[in-house]
Amino acid sequence: MKLTYNSTLRALAMLLIALVSLGGATVTAQRPDQTDKNENKSYPPGSAWTLSWPLGNHIESTIDTVLYNYQRQFIQVLNSDAFATTGQFTGPGINMIYFDRTYGQPFIFEDALSYWIPTFARQKFYNVYIPMTQLAYGWGVGTESRTDHLNAVFAGNVNRKVGLGAWVDYPYTRGAYAQQAAKGLGFGFSGYYTGSRYEMQAFFNQYNHVNKENGGITDDLYITDPAELQGGVNSIEPKSIPVNLSDAHNRLTGSEFYMSHAYKIGFWRDDTQPEDTVERKTYVPVTRFIYSFDWKNNRRLFINQNAADARKFWNATYFNPSETRDNNRYWSVSNTVGVELVEGFQKWAKFGLSAYATYEIDRYSYDVNMYDAPSTENPGETGDGETGDSEPDDNGLTPLPEGFDNEMSRTRSRVWIGGRLEKTKGAILRYAADARFGIVGDAAGEIDVRGQIETRFRLGKDTVRIGAEGFFKNLAPNYMLNRYVGNHFVWNNDFGKIRSFRAEGRLYIPWSRTQLRVGVENTQNMIYFDSASMPRQHGGNVQVFSAAIDQKLKFGIWNWDNSVTYQTSSDKSVLPLPALSVYSNMYLYFKAFRALTVQIGIDCNYYTKYKGPAYQPATMTFHTQGADAVDVGNFVMSDVYLTCKLYKVRFFLMCSHLNQGWFSKGYFSLPHYPIDPRQFRLGLSIDFTN
Repeated sequence: MKLTYNSTLRALAMLLIALVSLGGATVTAQRPDQTDKNENKSYPPGSAWTLSWPLGNHIESTIDTVLYNYQRQFIQVLNSDAFATTGQFTGPGINMIYFDRTYGQPFIFEDALSYWIPTFARQKFYNVYIPMTQLAYGWGVGTESRTDHLNAVFAGNVNRKVGLGAWVDYPYTRGAYAQQAAKGLGFGFSGYYTGSRYEMQAFFNQYNHVNKENGGITDDLYITDPAELQGGVNSIEPKSIPVNLSDAHNRLTGSEFYMSHAYKIGFWRDDTQPEDTVERKTYVPVTRFIYSFDWKNNRRLFINQNAADARKFWNATYFNPSETRDNNRYWSVSNTVGVELVEGFQKWAKFGLSAYATYEIDRYSYDVNMYDAPSTENPGETGDGETGDSEPDDNGLTPLPEGFDNEMSRTRSRVWIGGRLEKTKGAILRYAADARFGIVGDAAGEIDVRGQIETRFRLGKDTVRIGAEGFFKNLAPNYMLNRYVGNHFVWNNDFGKIRSFRAEGRLYIPWSRTQLRVGVENTQNMIYFDSASMPRQHGGNVQVFSAAIDQKLKFGIWNWDNSVTYQTSSDKSVLPLPALSVYSNMYLYFKAFRALTVQIGIDCNYYTKYKGPAYQPATMTFHTQGADAVDVGNFVMSDVYLTCKLYKVRFFLMCSHLNQGWFSKGYFSLPHYPIDPRQFRLGLSIDFTN
């Protein structure tokens, strides 16, 4: 598969120009002094919010204009303080800080690319005085390993009640190593209406992500000791390092359309002040009746056209020995109706209370390209249930596991009921609690309860914040963990529900710039992928303890920020985690020429050695290693950078992985997948105000 970007980049540039023109031509700017006497506003102009599932309540968010560590978003391995990745920008990865991990997408292939694809939780809505268009472009220097990232966000208000938004994202890389090219193209549109009695918000997102799969390098010595493999030659071009797969790639596409409608019943409150010459009234909602709709559609296509690579890399081939073409599809439609008692409509109404019911229908389907040559044995004969444990037939096909029933699709219907109690206002105490219970279909018997609480109090001139959060879940496993059909992997399981409990506390002390976080989680019947890349259910309990501190030091323009996380898993054969992760950033932060804000510094990322998870490209999953397990981690990655902001323009210059080959030789975050070598990178972001 050939990945090109010039024509796509030109098309995107034209689209971005159109967005800027649209912003200036069709959206009306608002002056701060414009008011609506009948409006009840939840968020002030110049703000942003995301949505809570499923009713679409607002969660306060931010507009991305911050200079601090702007350069870090262009380094794949720095998505967190411990991020395991295939090494390619915009490629698969998993967060190894367990309490920060996001997982559990219904279409499991999305988990590996969750950082790069749009999700419901990250969808933003904006309320801005003046239409805003943010254009950002980053690139990595190098002909053979070039990396580009083009991103644009547009937002504007038609009036004080109606807002529109759009975004485009295009990451691309040729990869530092062979067969690592990857690219993605995502875009979306959003809009909202916030009237006195009626509210609506909606968005549509679409993405198409392609990444070559090289299966890792054939020998780690090409990184750790190339002289041993090359007769004394101590260097090698990354593109020249042999890899396991030469003609394989994954394509992941997805769409989502969400909308929520709310009708409010309440009363008019007289807000006329003695000095006012005009009567002012505000509509105060008491009850909201809510309907939300969510539609998702996903497809994943895995192709490998080199049969020789397949025979060496995979233990089993079930349907076609000459090529692999696994086509997996998923769609879902959910409808939710709810009613909410609004917080704060009277002084005694200190909290909000809501109840809802959700009906969802979804469908999973699998398609593989069958081998059409005559066979001496029936390819449907079963083995004993383990991948690759039976001898292949004369056509090179592995007998299918016992219990395979040729079911290639399934449609499900499920119903949940739930409620939410929350207090989002108040200077001392804020809290929220959600509970959801499954009552019909595969969801029957499911329990999902979660909550959080935060208190604030004055200590000297600052406000200290103490918070806690946690959850209890008893959930049915993902359908794809019970049933999967592909050319190299087939399984048919009957896993039981997964029960997990987590409690976590947080403390923030502003005067010392200290954040503390301590938590524990217990999971029973955890499902993981074993050394054969097959899903297994652990019958016992797995506990995780985590403690983290984020400490910022400052003296004049000199700053030193440190983040340290300690975590331990009670069963490392099921859930391996790095024990200690450290991110340290020393920099100067100052303003020059009264307008130019500068951050210049050097940062380091490190986590301890452990038997890290391996990556399986045929299923886009991460699995434990076997008897030949290798260590990953225990290397330092250091970057030197200059980041500046001049009015509404941000830019950075950096040399990433500056210390490559000095005191960082075994730089693997996944087994047999080295991270990017040293590279010079640049980036630019412009905030246009129309």
